[in-house]
Amino acid sequence: MPFDGSVINSIINELNQKLQNGRIDKIYQPEKDELILGIRGFKENYKLLISASSNYPRIHLTMENKSNPQVPPTFCMLLRKHLLGGRLVSIHQPEFERIVEITIECQDEMGYSTTKVLTVEIMGRHSNIIFLDKESSKIIDSIKRVSFDISSVREVLPGRQYVYPPSAGEGELPKLNPLTASFEDLQKSIEGQVESLKTDKFLMKAFNGISPVAAKEICTYGDIEFDSDITRISDEQRLSLYKGLAIFVLRLNQKEYKPNIILDQGKLKDFYCIDLKMYAHLQKEYLDSISEAVERFYFEKDNKDRIKQKYGDIQKIISNRLDRCYKKLSILDEELSKAHDAEKYKLYGDLIMSNLYQITKDQNKINVLNYFSENPEYIEISMDTQLTPISNAQRYFKKYNKSKSALTSIEQQLKENKLEIEYLETQADNLEKCTEELEINEIRQELAEQGYTKKKKPVKGKSKVAAPTKPMHFISTTGFEVYVGKNNIQNDYLTIKFAGPNDIWLHTKEIPGSHVIVQTAGKQIDDATLAEAANLAAFYSKAKNSTKVPVDYTIRKNVRKPNGSKPGMVIYENNKTVYIDPDEEAIKKLTKVN
Repeated sequence: MPFDGSVINSIINELNQKLQNGRIDKIYQPEKDELILGIRGFKENYKLLISASSNYPRIHLTMENKSNPQVPPTFCMLLRKHLLGGRLVSIHQPEFERIVEITIECQDEMGYSTTKVLTVEIMGRHSNIIFLDKESSKIIDSIKRVSFDISSVREVLPGRQYVYPPSAGEGELPKLNPLTASFEDLQKSIEGQVESLKTDKFLMKAFNGISPVAAKEICTYGDIEFDSDITRISDEQRLSLYKGLAIFVLRLNQKEYKPNIILDQGKLKDFYCIDLKMYAHLQKEYLDSISEAVERFYFEKDNKDRIKQKYGDIQKIISNRLDRCYKKLSILDEELSKAHDAEKYKLYGDLIMSNLYQITKDQNKINVLNYFSENPEYIEISMDTQLTPISNAQRYFKKYNKSKSALTSIEQQLKENKLEIEYLETQADNLEKCTEELEINEIRQELAEQGYTKKKKPVKGKSKVAAPTKPMHFISTTGFEVYVGKNNIQNDYLTIKFAGPNDIWLHTKEIPGSHVIVQTAGKQIDDATLAEAANLAAFYSKAKNSTKVPVDYTIRKNVRKPNGSKPGMVIYENNKTVYIDPDEEAIKKLTKVN
């Protein structure tokens, strides 16, 4: 995932072509470390995503619509105050660094023209978005404030003078700009390298913006083994290495951009802004825009990571409750086994009463013929020598009554416990299907209503109720509308309120998963649509990684929700079952409406 100097170089080229002189008309901060700028261009409107995420920092044009917090964060409000209506003057990359400087001409409170700079530092966990006054180079604010306690090297705080992050460690030579470096610069850097170091690692250490992928590609151009020791290569190899660097730089200077996604056995492996020779053996998808390549590669990964961070607390609650339920299930199963001895105790009491005439008080056990069996045989019964034979019989009758009462109670507890396990496993599966924060909040609210978490007190000034999230909506290959719920609220809505009585309802058999509805519109559903809907039910279930997943289906009027049942729980009858191997690629071929 090389968001390096080369990728930034190509992105800046694209942004300058599309955004220069554009006006900023919207500013959002959907995440604590992410901005989206709405920019009105000459012929088209654009959305510029800027992320200082520790895992996936980046900047690119985006087509995605992300939900925003009801109350904008302070940094977002500050940018709106200064930048709304501002004109993008230039977008610049200093010294091939992983830094983007967006210069914006705007007006201050008095109506005077002023120039501000939004500086994006794309540097892993040190990534940041810093808002500066261009004339004074002073920091107005940043999306991540860095105090002396956090970094003794460089503070990033309002009022501080902005300085670039150090490009080299203490005692090391400053990094070179690969676009302007000479052969003599390379020679000097190699000679300054005392300790043994692989050639690709040396290139990353000696030059700004060179990622592992770029370093290996340069070695490939120069026909140098990237794991060869830089301190041992010959003068001829040094020259070859510089030629490799020169070829790499020439391709960037001549803008030989060819954005592409690299696939390894159908799975995303990498992306880059030029065609990489080192990946010649792998499949590639070429795109018109580097922004599209970046978004394709990062969006799903970044979104999944962010969503998991946001539901980590709920996941822990569900996991802990499930562990308790599993332990209780084991205990109840053991108690149930003991309670099933009830009939044995009644038999012992009856046999003692039938043989009172031959039992004496001092016997600690008796062997009597079991007349109640179809094949009578002698059985041994333990006796308490402190009790009379009649008292021993009464003792067994009491055990029988106690076990019989316990059996009813245990069976009820088992039923409730299994229902709770089913509910919690469904919620765990629902969390995995979440793609936005509002869906997590719906699950969070439901768990609070069910007593698993404390209900949050409403915050003053935040009385606005968020609109319910929508189920997934697909069109089958033969034109049928297919809907898939992602949580219990959506499942109940689809099944109980949305679906018509003759629509087709599908769900994995005895496996937590989504409710799937096929709207029939009075038509007979075809086999292809049924298979596609069953595939959706299997894929969006706990069994998505299994094979031969059983999926039940029936018409909606055969499904009902029992009174008092938990959200998402239904019972159904007159169903049929199909067995499906979940296929994600088949789902990607369906038309997705939202």
